[in-house]
Amino acid sequence: MIKQEVRASLPTHWGDFDIYAFTDSEDSSISHLALVHKNIDLTMPVAVRIHSECLTGDLFGSARCDCGEQLEASMDIISRDNGVLIYLRQEGRGIGLVNKLKAYNLQDTGMDTIDANVHLGFEPDQRDYSIAVEMLLSLGVRKIRLITNNPDKINVIDKSSIELSERIPLIIAPGHHNEAYLVSKKLRMGHLY
Repeated sequence: MIKQEVRASLPTHWGDFDIYAFTDSEDSSISHLALVHKNIDLTMPVAVRIHSECLTGDLFGSARCDCGEQLEASMDIISRDNGVLIYLRQEGRGIGLVNKLKAYNLQDTGMDTIDANVHLGFEPDQRDYSIAVEMLLSLGVRKIRLITNNPDKINVIDKSSIELSERIPLIIAPGHHNEAYLVSKKLRMGHLY
């Protein structure tokens, strides 16, 4: 169960947003965020990105993944279409930053991203997208155009009371450092490219 803790105005270079912080009753030390465009129209399907935190990609521009590029491309769409970004604090597919860095080291020995997580004792993906559904419903969002390549995000919306009117794909060109990562996401996790 999530609880909205605070709302504040947040002007950005993508436009003017309201930022909401939500806490989860299971772990109130973690705040999940929603950026809601000031000109949102809840009578129409809203462009929504559910994005899991990736400190290395989102903040430092890591070339090991496509997370930062996906976030920026999503924000371009959200800005244009007056949408919503749900930013879930589920670093490293839910294993945390320290374990994600340990997984990086295993990947450097030849493991792919999934095998590295499993080797560390985790599921390939431990994220919980039901939190995003709760956040969207609390914001009054009932119809969405989901910006994603991840079938798990589509499935959680399909099982909810939120109407999915469209999937907006994110096509990020692979680079030298993330090509194997993107292939693993496609072949082993079913991501839609």
